[in-house]
Amino acid sequence: MLTAVVCVALSGAGLAVSLLTAWRRRFRRAVKLAAVSLLPVGLYLAGLITLGGRIGSAVGGWAADLVLRPTVWLGFAVIAVAVVLYLASRIGAKRSGGRDTGEGRAAVRGGADGAVAPRSSGAAISAGGSPAAAGEGRRGKKTAGAGAEFDDVEAILRKHGI
Repeated sequence: MLTAVVCVALSGAGLAVSLLTAWRRRFRRAVKLAAVSLLPVGLYLAGLITLGGRIGSAVGGWAADLVLRPTVWLGFAVIAVAVVLYLASRIGAKRSGGRDTGEGRAAVRGGADGAVAPRSSGAAISAGGSPAAAGEGRRGKKTAGAGAEFDDVEAILRKHGI
């Protein structure tokens, strides 16, 4: 009940200030003040002020338990171990190139029959099916398709005098 009285009083005072501002012909400022002054009543009617009080008391109770109960500290330790394990797995994945070993790799290839993984490019297929072989083919001699692409690029560059 007291909360409702305080919210209505705040909104009434804000609307009075807004009315005085409009009297001075500062209409934009008056509209902004009216909008802000209606917030306390709106928050009260929506039940968000009491919700904020409940959240505050719950956080306070949790903070008191944090200081006084060792099981809360044990919970934080378990969370810390979980985070460290997750980060270690991410670092390990980056060092190995992001590849899984064993069954996961066989499933990506399509089983044990030696099918090419979906990520492979056309150059990898023509070079023997491995992405490493495709990389060697690109670094080594030009293939017929790559030479045609570079000829077009060279012609455009010559045309512009570069």
